[in-house]
Amino acid sequence: MTAFHISLVGRKDLSGEIYRQVRRAVLDRRLRPGDLLPPGRELARTLAVSRATVTVAYEQLAAEGFVTSRQGSGTFVSEAVTLDGREKAGRRSTGALQPRSIWEAIAPPLTFETVRFDFRAGLCDASLFPARSWRRSVTWALRSGETAPGVYEHPAGHGDLRVAIARHIGISRGIRAFADDIVITNGTQQALDILARVLLAPGDAIAVEDPGYGPPRQLFKSLGIRVVGVPVDRQGLVVDALPRGIRAVYVTPSHQFPLSVTMTLARRQALLAWAERHNAAIIEDDYDSEFRFGDRPLEPLQTLDENGRVVYVGSFSKTMLPTLRLGFLLAPPSLRAALHKAKFVSDWHSSAFAQAALARFIDEGAFARHVRRVSAVYRERHRILSAAISRDFAEHLELVPSTTGLHLTALARTMSVDHIATIARRAADRGVAVQVLSRFAVGAASRAGIMLGYGAIPTAHIEEGMNLLRACFDSEPQ
Repeated sequence: MTAFHISLVGRKDLSGEIYRQVRRAVLDRRLRPGDLLPPGRELARTLAVSRATVTVAYEQLAAEGFVTSRQGSGTFVSEAVTLDGREKAGRRSTGALQPRSIWEAIAPPLTFETVRFDFRAGLCDASLFPARSWRRSVTWALRSGETAPGVYEHPAGHGDLRVAIARHIGISRGIRAFADDIVITNGTQQALDILARVLLAPGDAIAVEDPGYGPPRQLFKSLGIRVVGVPVDRQGLVVDALPRGIRAVYVTPSHQFPLSVTMTLARRQALLAWAERHNAAIIEDDYDSEFRFGDRPLEPLQTLDENGRVVYVGSFSKTMLPTLRLGFLLAPPSLRAALHKAKFVSDWHSSAFAQAALARFIDEGAFARHVRRVSAVYRERHRILSAAISRDFAEHLELVPSTTGLHLTALARTMSVDHIATIARRAADRGVAVQVLSRFAVGAASRAGIMLGYGAIPTAHIEEGMNLLRACFDSEPQ
C-alpha cells in the first residue's frame, strides 16, 4: 500500500481537494500505475474527515479513469493512465528562480554513452574489477560491526582506511605520509572542491595547465575563483610563464592530462621554488600513476616539498571503479583542521561502508594484487596502441612518449584543429570514440591532436578500432 501526503489545512471543498491531490500525484508519477491506495476508511481516519468525503473523491477519480476498484482487494491507480495530454496538467511551473550564469557554461562529460571502440581517456576496464574479492570485503564490513553504531563518523574518514592509504602511497610512491594528514573524499573532484574552499576566496586566482583537465576548471569558476591557463611543453608546466598574483597551481606532473608528458625534475624543483617565493599552494593530482610500463618513476612533487606547499590528491577511480567515488588528499598539518571542517560542511563524511570495505581490501593485499593484474593488461594495450600509432599514423601524427597511465597522446604533424575535429566526428559515426586535444584548451590557442585511452577498450578490439580510425584519416582531404 502506498502512503502519500494530503493536506486539507485551510481547505473547504474537502472531497474536491482529496480528488485533486491524488490526481496530481498520479500525473506527476509519484503514484504509479498499479499502486494501491489507502482504504477509504483508513484515509478518512488519517485526514479526520468522514468516510463519505473520501468515497466521493475516489468515485470521481474512478469515473475519470485514474483509479480502479477490485472487489476484496482495494483501490488501485489505473494501469491505463497515460500522460500525453494530461501530462501538461500535472507539470509544475518552471519557476521564477534562475541559476547563476556560470552554470550555463558547464556540461558534464557524456562518459556514460556506450560505443563499440572506446578510446576515450579517463576510463578503466570494469570487466577487470575484482568483484569476488571486493564482495568479501563489503560483506566483512557489513558483518564486522565497523559501522554498526549508526552515528556520523569523523569528517576525515575511516581511521583504518587512512592508515591503509598512508602505507600504500608510502610503498608505491615513496611518500612519507601519516594517517592524520589524510582526508577521505568522494573522488578527486571533491578533494579539489574542499581545497579550493580552504585555500582560496572568490576573486583569487589559480593557475591550471593549458591544455588541461576540464572539470577542475569548471569547479573553480563555479566558486568565483579566477582560472589562469599556463602553457605546457615537453617538460611539463612552463613555470616561467606563471603570472603574478597566483594563489595556487593545479598540476598533473606524473602524467600530464591531456599531453601525457611527465614533468622533469628540474621543472618540479623550479615550481616548488616559485611557490615558496610567491607564498602559493601547489595541488598535485596524481590520478593514474599506479600504472607504469617503463622508466624509473620520478618522485612526486610532494616528496620534494620541504616547506609544506604541496597538497597531494589521489583517487581509486582508475585503479578500482569511478562509481566507487572514493579518493583522498594528503595535506600539510597546517591545513588539517580547516580541511576537516570543509569536508564536514560539504557532506560530513564519505560512505562508511565503502571506506571500511576498501580498508580491508587494501590490508589483505587484494588491492596490490589487483593493480599488478590489471597493469599487465594495460601494459599490453599500451604496447599495441603505441605500435599502431607509430606504424600506421606516422605521416599524420607524432606520438608523445609516455610510459604512465591509461592514455596516449598524438600531435598532428600538419593537420589543423578543424581537420582533426572532422576526423573525430567521422570516427564517431563508425563507432570509434576518440578525444581531440582542442577540447582541453584553456585559452584561445589550441593544439591539433588526439588522445587515445586504452582503459575501456578490450585488447582484442584495439587493432580493428585503429584500422577504422586510419580509414578516417585516409579519407580526409589534405
